[in-house]
Amino acid sequence: MNAPVSPNTQAILLLTAPLMVPGGRDESVLLQPREYKRLAQWLHSNGLQPASLLEPDGALIGECGVVVESDRLRALLDRGFRMAQALDRWQARSIWVVSRGDDVYPEALRRRLKGNAPPLLYGCGPMSLLGGKGFAVVGPRDAGAVLLRYAEDAAELAARAAFTVVSGGAKGVDRAAMNGALGGGGRVAGVLPGGLERAVVNREHRRLLLDQRLVLVSLSDPRAGFQVGYAMARNKLIYALADATLVVDATEGKGGTWAGAQEQLGRDASCVYVRSTLDPSPGLEALLGRGARPWPDPERPEDLEALLTAPTDGRASAENDDGPGGGSREHSSAKASPDEVQIVPQLEMFGGGQR
Repeated sequence: MNAPVSPNTQAILLLTAPLMVPGGRDESVLLQPREYKRLAQWLHSNGLQPASLLEPDGALIGECGVVVESDRLRALLDRGFRMAQALDRWQARSIWVVSRGDDVYPEALRRRLKGNAPPLLYGCGPMSLLGGKGFAVVGPRDAGAVLLRYAEDAAELAARAAFTVVSGGAKGVDRAAMNGALGGGGRVAGVLPGGLERAVVNREHRRLLLDQRLVLVSLSDPRAGFQVGYAMARNKLIYALADATLVVDATEGKGGTWAGAQEQLGRDASCVYVRSTLDPSPGLEALLGRGARPWPDPERPEDLEALLTAPTDGRASAENDDGPGGGSREHSSAKASPDEVQIVPQLEMFGGGQR
């Protein structure tokens, strides 16, 4: 059973989430990320939090009209019954949801993404896997057998060094890395672009969750299918949940792997590595020219750990949040603690998305 959803998370769900449940379409106009961020900043500047909007008298909703139309806020906050239906559905499938205001929200996301940390995160599996050492392996869907084996070997070595392997779960390099980590007895965090509910009801790899070796997370409503926007947005999460990311291959100027690496290089190049052996890749050469580091192909787990835990001049200093309502906590009145869930999908069900 999942822990109760905190009041702050309830408020953020009502304001920003589609709350997809069977039996009818919700026509409410949700707050978009920038709109919610402005509202969160306004609340913070007035010593308030999202949960304050749930107070029975509703007086605060009128005051918020300077940021978001009051009638729109009322319509969104009036969706309590729909939210209860959604929460019941998620709980029956061992899906948890946390918000930036919860103490259990992954600190790596808050620290590294700051104001761009997603207000809500859905998941299934042990959240503890999101709080330790992470190593991401990314690359295209159409990689050949040699590169897939390379990704498997790199992930297996990271697993042997006690890193959780983070990837997007797509066909190709992502899935090869996850399989390599699991084959080496390691742990995996899969960042899905959609389809979380569909993924968690598959029983093929239940033993992985029973062994606390897999967690799935998503930015989208658990019932939502694949969406290009979420596929691109998950790149941010993959990099933020990892201490370092290895790019196995990329096509210059094209695809999600290139876009994700480019974005991260603009934010912090110290944690982006690219394959430096096997056949040359124009895309990887281009990433090197933009600040990525050549992966030295460590052979022993202790060598990989030493490489990834050495101080850098970038990632170790990603500091305080960049303003109220940004990456900071919308302080929760409850310490949500989702249970360690015990339902695991087969890897073949992980979401697609072009890389």
